Amino acid sequence: MTLKEQKVLLVEDVLSMSMLFTKHLEAAGIHAVAVEDLASARAAQAKESFDLLLLDLNLPDGDGLAYLEELRGTPMETPAIVITADASLNNAVRAMKLGALDYLVKPFSESRLVTTVNNTLERVQLRQQVEVLRHETQEGAFYDFIGNSVAMQKVYRTIENVAPSKATVFVTGASGTGKELCAEAIHKAGPRANKPFVPLNCAAIPQDLLESELFGHLKGSFTGAIADRLGAAREAEGGTLFLDEMCELDLGLQKKLLRFLQTSTVQPVGSAKPEKVDVRVICATNRDPLEEVRAGRFREDLYFRLNVVPIALPALKERGRDVIDIARSFLTRFAEEEGKNLCDFSAEAQALLMAHNWPGNVRELQNTIRNIAVLQEGDTVTPEMFPALEGQTDAVAPASAQPIEASGRLNSTGPVSPTDNNLMGTLAEIERKAIEDRIAVFDGSIPKAADSLGVSPSTIYRKKENWD
Repeated sequence: MTLKEQKVLLVEDVLSMSMLFTKHLEAAGIHAVAVEDLASARAAQAKESFDLLLLDLNLPDGDGLAYLEELRGTPMETPAIVITADASLNNAVRAMKLGALDYLVKPFSESRLVTTVNNTLERVQLRQQVEVLRHETQEGAFYDFIGNSVAMQKVYRTIENVAPSKATVFVTGASGTGKELCAEAIHKAGPRANKPFVPLNCAAIPQDLLESELFGHLKGSFTGAIADRLGAAREAEGGTLFLDEMCELDLGLQKKLLRFLQTSTVQPVGSAKPEKVDVRVICATNRDPLEEVRAGRFREDLYFRLNVVPIALPALKERGRDVIDIARSFLTRFAEEEGKNLCDFSAEAQALLMAHNWPGNVRELQNTIRNIAVLQEGDTVTPEMFPALEGQTDAVAPASAQPIEASGRLNSTGPVSPTDNNLMGTLAEIERKAIEDRIAVFDGSIPKAADSLGVSPSTIYRKKENWD
């Protein structure tokens, strides 16, 4: 669905404003239906569905906030942007609590109107697409992935689109980001799901044995070959072959792999006869493959043969509140395994999870939560229960003690010195600057700024109200 196919219901009682707003929206390719009161809005929504509700809060036959509350949980509930003349933002904060996605304070410019509506429609469309992609009962899960951040939604969409094809996929990402999970998701989402999924870690096998592991060998073909071996490529017949850490292959084996990809045939070590195989190939690396090509360590022709559909997995620190959802999943599993009562994280512990950079990504988080489940007791995880995290000199480093970078992201690179240049004032002043800077980065969009900071929009609205 494109934005031109989406419909907005505008509820505005001032005719001149209604006509002006409609004109601006239509000029931007957004179809708008305008009504002047809540009775007309009810009738319009009963007759047809809308993708977005643009709602003035002061209407002749009722309160827009009451209408939002009326719609909640009903088939007519619609994503909403509220329009208010209340500069104190009290109504905006109340509207956000009722589920509104953004707000506009009168007077506002044409560009602010169009940008806010477009951004909100995109967010709504993205949410709808992610709901369609969810195949697991666990909320926020996609196959074995957990998390609903914008960065991961893009990955989920790519997986869903590429899964039915035979195209080779090249997955890149730092260690611990879930490259094998990504390959398994592609396998499970495609027509080969009932066939074998065979992973082979190219970094874990000595180079002189890797060809045999990949293509197989005949008995007696070399010292120690006491029986025939199929090899990973033939074991994956009809299914998916996942080659992890591709950049660890030596140039000679890279040439043989290229031939395998081009001809779909393998030649076991010691055999003079190539054999046809039917496999889907997915590769992965934690290095920059283009840099490896420039350095002469990776064949350029193999890179372009593999890189048909690239998927770049984001680092955990780039996934916002996904870190908390993933940590809760690990905590539930490990607490059950260890017979513990730990079931959630305190607010301070959640802040610590959000503040740490997680250089080891999901693998580091998994080990951290397992450590807590094994060694700690109680119902709720607190900061004192955390083991020492990499980059921190103390076992416990509360989020409030971490410096804030110019981008507004909390940094956990170590303790703060009283003379640290990052300390621009009190913690409240630093927090306000970080939030305002992030809002500016997203052209005034508080929901986008909130998502990037890992908080709800209503949190920022409340803080802005206190500042004002």
